[in-house]
Amino acid sequence: MFSIIIHLISSPHRLKVANAEMQEEDQSTSTNEDRDQSTSANEDRETNCWGCGLRVSVAAYASVFKCGWCGAITKEHVVKSDNIRLRRCLDHFFVTIVISFMLFFICAGVWAVYPIIFSVSNFRGVFHLAIIVILSICTLLSFCLSAFQPAGVPPLIIWGSFPAVGQGGLDNYTFCHYCSKPKSPMTHHCRSCGTCVLDMDHHCPFIGNCVGAANHRCFILFLLSTVISTFYVTIMTSYSALQIWPHPEDEPVIRLSGYANPELIVGVLKETILAFLRAAVFLPVRGLVLVYLFLSSLSVSIGLSVLLWQQLRYIYVGKTYLSHLRAVNSEEVMERDCQNLVRFFGCPSTTTAYLPSYWKSRKAHTK
Repeated sequence: MFSIIIHLISSPHRLKVANAEMQEEDQSTSTNEDRDQSTSANEDRETNCWGCGLRVSVAAYASVFKCGWCGAITKEHVVKSDNIRLRRCLDHFFVTIVISFMLFFICAGVWAVYPIIFSVSNFRGVFHLAIIVILSICTLLSFCLSAFQPAGVPPLIIWGSFPAVGQGGLDNYTFCHYCSKPKSPMTHHCRSCGTCVLDMDHHCPFIGNCVGAANHRCFILFLLSTVISTFYVTIMTSYSALQIWPHPEDEPVIRLSGYANPELIVGVLKETILAFLRAAVFLPVRGLVLVYLFLSSLSVSIGLSVLLWQQLRYIYVGKTYLSHLRAVNSEEVMERDCQNLVRFFGCPSTTTAYLPSYWKSRKAHTK
């Protein structure tokens, strides 16, 4: 009886001791598992460099690493989804629209403007007709060169073999998973064209092509010739429209003497403009075409002038549009000089000796 009482008294204590020992074992097990996981996470792993083929030891959590021998940069876990069929169809559609618009502009301008110019003087008609032929040929030729020639094919680089790739031979090169070949720092893959482009500036849907190292100059010449042509069409259509515009019969005639009241001047201008617009109802078809050409050429010339100024500003700094976007948050030092324009257009280096000195500046930070 006494032994039974002692066993009942001591059993709760034994249960508490057993529970404590089990908790200590669980804690030690979890601690060992955490140590194993942290050790495995800190352990380096080995992989092959795509540039030279050597074994590279990298951290287990690193998704981007650079080879210490050839300098090639490897980016892992790249997801490829490249469907260019719809984009190419849209590019072809835009190119068709642009070519049709330019041909309509040329034909309608010749039909609407030059009979009026020839009625004034045959010499003026021949002179302006020669100007429009030269501008049309320059615009169409520069458009075709920028639209239908390759934008810029990157040079072929030997890669994948250690004996062929020297030390630092692929410095800062990345691997294009779309084209399955190396990509230099100045090369960008265009998903609309489905190829890598050297010195890519941007993809222009209106020419259906990228603007790169091979056609950037043609693209600038196309913008320049288009701006000059549309500005010329704006002047000629306005002159021709004024020649055939019907004169209003009820034209206000007001003689001002002495002090001119501002309200009276505003009233005269208002009546004149309204009479001018009322006369537009009697315009022939040629006059309506002239009005449309005037408004279209004016809007196109303003828009393309802004684009041309932006392109020339990037060239002056020595950048492209994509490199400008990449350097927005960096403190990259670029040289602003007219030498960049001279090198871009392929002019002799002695040309800069005749340029004004205030066009040149040493170096500036781009923000």
